[in-house]
Amino acid sequence: YSAIVIDADSGEVLFSRRADQRRYPASLTKMMTLYQIFTALEEGELKLNQKLKVSRRAAGQTPSKIGLKRGSYITLEKAIIAVAVKSANDAATVLAESLGESEFDFALRMTETARNLGMKNTRFRNASGLPNRRQRSTARDMALLSKALIEQFPQYYHYFSIPKFKWGKRTFYTHNKLLRKFRGMDGLKTGYIRAS
Repeated sequence: YSAIVIDADSGEVLFSRRADQRRYPASLTKMMTLYQIFTALEEGELKLNQKLKVSRRAAGQTPSKIGLKRGSYITLEKAIIAVAVKSANDAATVLAESLGESEFDFALRMTETARNLGMKNTRFRNASGLPNRRQRSTARDMALLSKALIEQFPQYYHYFSIPKFKWGKRTFYTHNKLLRKFRGMDGLKTGYIRAS
């Protein structure tokens, strides 16, 4: 396995094991998806109450998902929550498309941002983390991204500690079981695909 523990204030590495080995990031990818969205919010490109239309591609994503229907709408904020809490792949695609790009073009932007953050061993090919053999990252790079999210977007950090939310008639609970089991835990993200 790969692991890294850093001091979020100083960046000092407290523990490391194979932290630079390239692996599939799975839904940890969604941290970079949200980084892009938070950036767009701060730059005035998007608004939290903005309604986003669900495309056929978004509606057709495999689980984890909240069951968005093609042609329906979801607010940007609810899509953020669905991604942060439920790790919803359909909502991640809606967010990627919200900036008027294809998901692949959005992923290229994600990779460019990764380079700017010093994530030199990371390449993104989609917004969700669903299997793609060219989408790789490292524990060290994910730690850099986590630190950047916390430092640059404290106003949005609370989304990562929401334990549940409602969509339609259903209540969705967080995949991050540490939020319920570990006192003081407040985020950020879990992820799983078989290859990871």
